[in-house]
Amino acid sequence: METITLQISKSDTAKRVDIFLSERTTDLSRSQISNFISQGLVTVDGTPAKASYRVKSGEIIQLLIPPLPPTSLIAEDIPITVVYEDSDVLVIDKPAGMVVHPAAGNWSGTLANALLKHIPDIAGVGESGRPGIVHRLDKETSGLMMVAKNTSAHRNLSKQIKDRYISKVYTCLIRGNLKLYQGTISGNISRDTHNRKRMAVVESGRTAETSYKVMQTYNGYSLVEAYPKTGRTHQIRVHFSSIGHPITGDKLYGGTNKLLRRQFLHSTRLGFWLPSNQHYVEFESKLPYDLQMYLDGLVLESL
Repeated sequence: METITLQISKSDTAKRVDIFLSERTTDLSRSQISNFISQGLVTVDGTPAKASYRVKSGEIIQLLIPPLPPTSLIAEDIPITVVYEDSDVLVIDKPAGMVVHPAAGNWSGTLANALLKHIPDIAGVGESGRPGIVHRLDKETSGLMMVAKNTSAHRNLSKQIKDRYISKVYTCLIRGNLKLYQGTISGNISRDTHNRKRMAVVESGRTAETSYKVMQTYNGYSLVEAYPKTGRTHQIRVHFSSIGHPITGDKLYGGTNKLLRRQFLHSTRLGFWLPSNQHYVEFESKLPYDLQMYLDGLVLESL
């Protein structure tokens, strides 16, 4: 069950709790929030709240979002690009715009729905509603992902992630030019208390570290390889934004760009140990057409 914790600021004082939550959780509908309140899943300082309750500055609002029932996920005939497949593992090249698993606002058309069609037996692997999923990419992030096809492989890959044996390389285009061509960004990450769609660098957050290397510079932009040491939500996006160099096209973290419809972030390389024989394998994915075209435009401008 997902838990959302928010603190009331002075500017939100006297708002109805249902209205406050609808403003702060934009991926949930007003009716969903009302339903959660009626089920006692919304509390104010630990006490179940009524929809009409008017919040006060400093109060802590907690919302519990129940998981999807197992029967709600259905197989859908959605094309997926398979890079590698054996009896344990599937490596796919996820397109931008595809959500990894169902959540509020995206109940179908996800990678999870596609996986059920491609591998029917995967239904009981991993968490309910997330068949075979051991890690995620944001909706508008493209590139390589690995999927476990059975419970044993799921445990194996999950442990590799926990023990940091997985090699991940992302290619991103950031705004501006970094002072150091190679370095590490460290900053604890937690949910932004004012906007639950965002994460933020917060001292009390979970440890997060991203190393990087500048591959090419352009007029006002830098093409960077990012090597996340940890796997926090939105980590690369948050870290570059926190040092004043947001990822190009990332509307959520200050990188809005009129010519890009999504963030310039691609999972380029993925390496791990095969559960079946413990051989190390590594896969690579080229930049998709939209990102390559934008990059080509920058090259022409710099000539």
